[in-house]
Parts: sequence; C-alpha cells; structure tokens
Amino acid sequence: MQEAAAVRRAALGAVEDIDPVRLRERLEEQLSAGSSVPGVLALRSVEAVTDRAVEPEEPALDPVTRRAAGVQLIYEGLALTRQLAREEPWETGDRDEGDLAILAADVLVARGFYLLARTEAADAAVETVRAFGRDQTVRRETDDPTLDRNLEADVLELAVVAGTTAAGGHATPRLREFAAGLADGTGFRPVDQFFAERVGDSLRTLAGDAPASEGVPTSVDD
Repeated sequence: MQEAAAVRRAALGAVEDIDPVRLRERLEEQLSAGSSVPGVLALRSVEAVTDRAVEPEEPALDPVTRRAAGVQLIYEGLALTRQLAREEPWETGDRDEGDLAILAADVLVARGFYLLARTEAADAAVETVRAFGRDQTVRRETDDPTLDRNLEADVLELAVVAGTTAAGGHATPRLREFAAGLADGTGFRPVDQFFAERVGDSLRTLAGDAPASEGVPTSVDD
C-alpha cells in the first residue's frame, strides 16, 4: 500500500539524524517492524476531509506526512515502553538491550512530539501520552491487562485529529469515538485488512463538521 510505505519512509526520515549509529539502528528496527496503521489513518483522515487521495511529496516529511509520522513515532515509542514494562529485560540479564530499548522509546516519543508540536494535534498528543502513563500506573497497581488495550484506541483518536485538522477539518466527538472503536484489543491487523471499505465510508461521513479549506494548510507545520 502506497500510504503505508509513505508513512514508513517519513517515520524513518524523522530519525535519520539520530546518533550514535547503534541507537539509530534500534529506532529503524522498531519502525520497520511495526504496523503503519496509525500513520495511515492520519492520511486517510486528510483524504476524508478533502475527498481526494493524498499524494505524499518529496522529501518524505512534507506537511501532511509529517503529521502522520508524528502519530506513528508516538505510537511506536509508547508501544515499546509497554512491551518493556511487561518483559523487563533488566531482570532477565540483558541489561544493555533494556537500556537501549528504553532510550529508543523515549527518542521516538520525543521526535513524534516535535513533529506535532506546532499543529492542532499537539494537545491531543500530550493527552495520549498522559493517558498512557495513567493506564500503566494503574496497570502496575491492579495487574489489569485490559488497560494495555487503551493505547491503540487513544492513538487512533490522535490520528484522526492530526489528519482532519491538517485538511482544515475538525475531529468531532463521533469521529473520535469511531476511531477509538477500531481498536479491538489485539494489536493492529495488516493495513490492507484494517482499512476495509466500511472504514473509509465512515471516515468520509464523520470527518468533521467544519469545511475543508482549499488545499491542505501548511503554515502551522512550517
């Protein structure tokens, strides 16, 4: 899928300046292995508002894919943090890998914040990370595994906020609820399976009650 490839290129491009090399390679490994569903949903939300396909420009971090990459990076960083909380490599003897992985998670989230910082999705990004922190705190106290599922729902909400606002639209409560409901608690299916026809139809129906402006606004992303 072209959109998934564009999201992956944009996300990898966002970390290509990271040093040292070993850390950058760990970031690239995480981004290459993960699902592109969050970033693709951001692009599909742009399309739902403008009623035309997004054609990412070169370089990869054009204003639209910049937002999609920001969503993707935040998700990958939080998902890695969640994984480390469950596996705790420091207790299995692989302390170096654990240290590198937690650093990679921090860098992914920070770089995602950077890409979304001057956009209308900035507040939603902050709330996504705060909600994750609250869930994980309660998870440790109660050992309730269902709380782990909230991350995917929250990230999909962030994706529709990032996408619709990039196109001059508005992520209505109904749209955000629909996006969150796409998370089934089992992780993300492959992109082509996740975006069934009904998903696209619902996005077009629910994508904002504010008219899209001519073209995709870029001033907040400059």
